[in-house]
Amino acid sequence: MECTVKWTGLDGMSFVAETGSGHAVVMDGAPDGGGRNLAPRPMEMVLLGTGGCTAYDVVLILRKSGQDIRGCEVRLEARRAEVDPKVFTHIHFAFTVRGRSLKPNLVEHAIRRSHEKYCSASKMLAATAEMSLSWEILED
Repeated sequence: MECTVKWTGLDGMSFVAETGSGHAVVMDGAPDGGGRNLAPRPMEMVLLGTGGCTAYDVVLILRKSGQDIRGCEVRLEARRAEVDPKVFTHIHFAFTVRGRSLKPNLVEHAIRRSHEKYCSASKMLAATAEMSLSWEILED
């Protein structure tokens, strides 16, 4: 896996990243750091990538378990250290899983398996951040 990140110029703190699979993403800094708040911050990208990683796992695991999953949303709330490096110190993952006749034990299993085994992003962040999980199931 590879990517390239390029600073867009002398008048701000915007960056364009291109992934090895050919997709582009823009990032920007906060105004107090010279940015113009035109795009997500780099650490927000780390957090949203982690959410995407674990949501992907949960959907895949539930599909493979024969569950009629219709939706999966995860809201991540993170706290960071106050001093540099401002690593994540706590991340809470709040899942909302929608479907028809979903089995609660299989939903819990999918979420826990993602965090214990499959989601490489959350496993890496667990080196500095305490992780907590919650979930709700909505009938579709």
